Amino acid sequence: MNRYNVMDNSLRKHRKKLVIVGDGACGKTSLLMVQSGEPFPEAYVPTIFENYISRVCISKDRLYELSLWDTAGQEDYDRLRPLSYPDTDVVLLAFDVTNRDSYEGIREKWHPETHHFLHNVPRILVGTKMDLRHQPEMVADLARMGTHPVTYEEGLKLSHEIQAAKYFETSARTGEGVHELFVAAAKLANKPKRKMRQCYFL
Repeated sequence: MNRYNVMDNSLRKHRKKLVIVGDGACGKTSLLMVQSGEPFPEAYVPTIFENYISRVCISKDRLYELSLWDTAGQEDYDRLRPLSYPDTDVVLLAFDVTNRDSYEGIREKWHPETHHFLHNVPRILVGTKMDLRHQPEMVADLARMGTHPVTYEEGLKLSHEIQAAKYFETSARTGEGVHELFVAAAKLANKPKRKMRQCYFL
């Protein structure tokens, strides 16, 4: 058996499914595209459902293939989105650090939904677009609206509140935090999950 077959067998044994949820336009698709090796998308195109593949090396002899499932955050797809959930190994709950509505959406929508459908699946809270947090134009725009970016401490507090396994902040544009996030996700996906019956009522 040659080394390529060995790698293929290893990938089959270490193939995991990751699903990302969060409000529309919070940066989910950009994050998955960059992790899978595609260029950062400059234009926003609403996602319905997309899949990407990423290979993540977590040690010298442990290579994982992550099947990355993007989901639509819009309310119109609330009944279809749970069809993406079966066999999920790890779930990312994403919010935009420059958008407090998306931050509150984690508490009000995405945590309850994933807790219901994926109760025994480990979850990671992800703050996206961290490169914009201190951008002068963004800070000024938010100030005019009487608000300000979500702080790291607020994100960490929310992660504890929803009992997420970890909290990461990322920038798909600069790449900051992206690799570290998916290495952590691959490690979490490989941990044994508690056996619980999952329900997918639509």
